[in-house]
Amino acid sequence: MQNKTLERILRVDHAGEYGAVRIYAGQLAVLKNNPHIQHMARQEADHLKKFNQLLVEHKVRPTVFQPVWHVAAYALGAVTALMGEKAAHACTIAVETVIDDHYQNQLDQLQGREDCQDIQQVIHHCHQEELEHRQMAIEQGGEGAAGFQTLTTAVKAISKAAIWLSSRV
Repeated sequence: MQNKTLERILRVDHAGEYGAVRIYAGQLAVLKNNPHIQHMARQEADHLKKFNQLLVEHKVRPTVFQPVWHVAAYALGAVTALMGEKAAHACTIAVETVIDDHYQNQLDQLQGREDCQDIQQVIHHCHQEELEHRQMAIEQGGEGAAGFQTLTTAVKAISKAAIWLSSRV
């Protein structure tokens, strides 16, 4: 793939799905049998598998920050789960709010491009499931977490920084 925009999109989306898998792994280490988190974790694993395939197909390397995301995302998941189930869901609400905007911006950028319909389809599919995750986290009481505003503001800032870094290197 020659197009730098598509390379950045694939790199950052792969990093995001990798981070999501690690967040849920951290949460499940604490909240072992939570069926909602297990469900979201399975879907994120499917998203990551799709982006792994796209990286290979389009010869794009993952972000150099992947080892950092491996540890940091797991820690974010574990810490929010240790704060309680509602805080874990608040983390999901925050991440998925940022990802909603992120994926929508990408779909807008790619609209009408015939050379990347496969990528658009994957992004659209993942975007829809991310919206479902946010709704599920709301329904599970995430907005009732202690310190919800502070927690979600911090998680949103972390998510935006990870997107910015991962899309560049």
